[in-house]
Amino acid sequence: MAKKNNKVLVGKYAYLIGLLLAVVAGLVAVVAEYAYTPLVLVVLGLVVGYLNVTEKNTVLLLLSLLALAMVGNATLNVIPAISSYLVAILSNIVLFAGAAAFVVAIKAVLATTKA
Repeated sequence: MAKKNNKVLVGKYAYLIGLLLAVVAGLVAVVAEYAYTPLVLVVLGLVVGYLNVTEKNTVLLLLSLLALAMVGNATLNVIPAISSYLVAILSNIVLFAGAAAFVVAIKAVLATTKA
């Protein structure tokens, strides 16, 4: 029982840290310019995709990421004063969630081929 709780806890912290890092890197240039920021976002996204996303949430995650990637930048560019920050935050979130979606898509393919 303790092992499952540890996985849930790690998944929750990975999600929170990844989301926080995506926002901070979008707002603070020093964090965004750090060479390992994208790598950390991808690794955290992989962990989240493996530990947090259940089978019933697979389609929702994949469709949400698709919608974010397709319309996010175009929509946010119409706000000139803060658009650069919003686009940077969205790009980081898409990077983070994209890694999670990659794991979820692989899990879905494997689940489909098992049947």
